[in-house]
Amino acid sequence: MSSERLIYLPLGGAGEIGMNAYVYGYGKPGQERLILVDLGVTFPDMDTTPGVDLIYADITWLKERADRLEAIFITHAHEDHIGAVAHCYEALGAPVYARAFTANIARRKMGEHGQPEDAVRTASAWPEQIKAGPFTIGFLPVSHSIPESAALVIDTPAGRVLHSGDFKLDENPVVGEAFDPELWTEIGKSGVKALVCDSTNVFSGHPGRSESEVGPAITELVSNASGMVVATTFASNVARVKTLAQAGERAGRSVVLLGRAMRRMIEAATETGILSDFPRVVSAEEALDLPRQNLMLIVTGSQGERRAASAQLARGKYRGIELAEGDLFLFSSKTIPGNERGVIRIMNQLSEKGVDIVDDGSGLYHVSGHANRPDLERVHALIDPQMVIPMHGEHRHLREHVKLAEAGGRTGTLAVNGTMLDLTEDTPRVADFVETGRTYLDGSVKIGAMDGVVRDRIRMALNGHVMVTVILDEDDEPLGEPWCDTMGLPEIGSSGAALIDVLEEDLNQFLMRAEVKTLRDDAKLEESMRRIVRQSAQVEIGKKPEVTVVISRMK
Repeated sequence: MSSERLIYLPLGGAGEIGMNAYVYGYGKPGQERLILVDLGVTFPDMDTTPGVDLIYADITWLKERADRLEAIFITHAHEDHIGAVAHCYEALGAPVYARAFTANIARRKMGEHGQPEDAVRTASAWPEQIKAGPFTIGFLPVSHSIPESAALVIDTPAGRVLHSGDFKLDENPVVGEAFDPELWTEIGKSGVKALVCDSTNVFSGHPGRSESEVGPAITELVSNASGMVVATTFASNVARVKTLAQAGERAGRSVVLLGRAMRRMIEAATETGILSDFPRVVSAEEALDLPRQNLMLIVTGSQGERRAASAQLARGKYRGIELAEGDLFLFSSKTIPGNERGVIRIMNQLSEKGVDIVDDGSGLYHVSGHANRPDLERVHALIDPQMVIPMHGEHRHLREHVKLAEAGGRTGTLAVNGTMLDLTEDTPRVADFVETGRTYLDGSVKIGAMDGVVRDRIRMALNGHVMVTVILDEDDEPLGEPWCDTMGLPEIGSSGAALIDVLEEDLNQFLMRAEVKTLRDDAKLEESMRRIVRQSAQVEIGKKPEVTVVISRMK
């Protein structure tokens, strides 16, 4: 029996949708040479991560073994797969491989964050392969909702692994490569030890629909509109953006792209040769001189993002353009769970302007970029792997995907973030558990999820804050009365008096009768004053605020 092993370790993306980061290793235990597949982000929300800009996987385990990391491979250019590359590159230092479109996006990100753009290397599609230590990796073209997506064929001394990335089975995807069952069958003929597979739509019981199916419905909708038409979708869904633009062109409308991400994606697709027949677009400035009934705006913000073009149009104007009664706004996208409130807020703001809103409730104007349950069954059959390891899904998705694999007579293994699997033998086994977590990008600073910064921010948001200042003279006697400053608290309490006055009076009464040993001990004094403020505030306003006590002593 070989003393070397093949391991799989998800650091993010297994047990959640987003923040993908998957490690593969081969070698003697504790000495494996490593590769990383994807390095993405997830996005914060005001309830659990207020003020945070981005969230990505805690790569501490990998950072400590960076000298063993051969390379980073990016399956496609969605933010949940590529968004953390530039933020983590300095800590990892390994070359980054991606197909041309994805590499274009990655280089832009690296440049924006002061990292070397030449660290990103362009890979060709299968059958070309890249050698990375004991691994040989090929980019297998797949259909998805962004161009040039790829599964990874990972050949190792212990056998072949197919890492699916995000994919769907689309034989007419409008932009990008069509699903090629013969190619998938060929990959499987050599024998696949493990299929590490997308689980997003495992609960969808019908076969997935083609991107080409939404074109006629969108064209009819735009052609029948009387006012200005605005459509929003994921900026990265270049095929959908093209379909929307063509619908506008066929209706005799001038097409306007609004939002930095929208323009960046179309530019990248054009630069890399993926997009060659996109309709002519006009600038926002040119649009102001055109009749509104002759305009088709394609804008960012399908998920309710506050600063995106959709939200700004809903609130008022964007680049001088304003919506009016009788205009049409199309959401050609699915609302990601957790984003519902933001999207509904925009819809209501649009409704208040008299704008007609069309969403995907009918299923006519959007198709998913992920394989549904029958599609997953088909892929299992085409590849015929020894084992199926679900990834890219919440726990319930992974568990259901395991059941699906086992129903087909294959071994399924549930491995959430931090679960290291040994894939060397015919049956996977848990080799170790690694501590995983999240890293927050908070402004320009990276903080750990357990550092307490965000927790304190949430507490202040929930409870308000009181700053107490007291000055003591050389004899440890109060020099004047203490004073308070409040934030996020009502001015008047239940007694009818000003809250600050009540707090300051209670604190002053305490200081007047405090023992000398308490006045000389900063820790005891601080704790006593904090307790008094919280108790007094509880009586006055029914809340116990966060309290900061500043003690100054005269020398």
